[in-house]
Amino acid sequence: MDWILLVLSIVFFGYFCGLAFFMGHGSGFYFIWLFLAVVCAGLALLQRRGFFAACMPLWLRRSFGVCVCLGIAFFLFVEGLVVSGFWEKGEDGADYVIVLGAQMKEGGPSKALQYRLDAAAEYLLQHPDAIVIVSGGQGADEPVSEAQGMYDYLVARKGIEPGRIRREDKSVNTFQNLTFSAAFLDRERDSVAVVTNNFHVFRAVRIARKAGYQKVCGIAAKSEAFHQCNNMTREFFGIVKDFLAGNI
Repeated sequence: MDWILLVLSIVFFGYFCGLAFFMGHGSGFYFIWLFLAVVCAGLALLQRRGFFAACMPLWLRRSFGVCVCLGIAFFLFVEGLVVSGFWEKGEDGADYVIVLGAQMKEGGPSKALQYRLDAAAEYLLQHPDAIVIVSGGQGADEPVSEAQGMYDYLVARKGIEPGRIRREDKSVNTFQNLTFSAAFLDRERDSVAVVTNNFHVFRAVRIARKAGYQKVCGIAAKSEAFHQCNNMTREFFGIVKDFLAGNI
């Protein structure tokens, strides 16, 4: 067991270094991998020195093991829900397409946001009657609002007519994206396709339904493979948080 924990510690630390120094990442969530590396290394050391056998009664060790197994099972269940949205392509004839915001950089949309916009543009070109709502405010580290950056990208890079684009530039999270975007449409009558990265589709669609959207589907954009493990772990906590907050 101590060797397994040690190997996990090395893997977690290597992944943390990759996110921090080689690929970069827009969120500080990736520090969880450093935390997990330290925890696994500490547990491996305690296991090797016989701490658990000497200081913890058998019933407590077994109870701890059961709790760990239940936690892993719950994590895998939620991740299964996340994966269920990976291949959503949307339904034909949506009245509105809502593109959820992500980080804007000095040079334009982040890679994650570009993937969302490319997927949205593909749908819009195939469905010329659909209106697109780009949703996202301006963070402290962003040069413009996410909505404005998305508008510029769709017009300049994808040739989408400006008249088909609506900008919602006040929201700061997914729940606000969908709640504030509803001002441009009829939640009960209009059909809506929500565009986001594949790991985020399940939660986004569930939030939309909770927010009153009666005809809603998801369109899954791709995401960066190296970041996927981090994204899916963060999404686990996002789903739990939104469930507890009553957003899904």
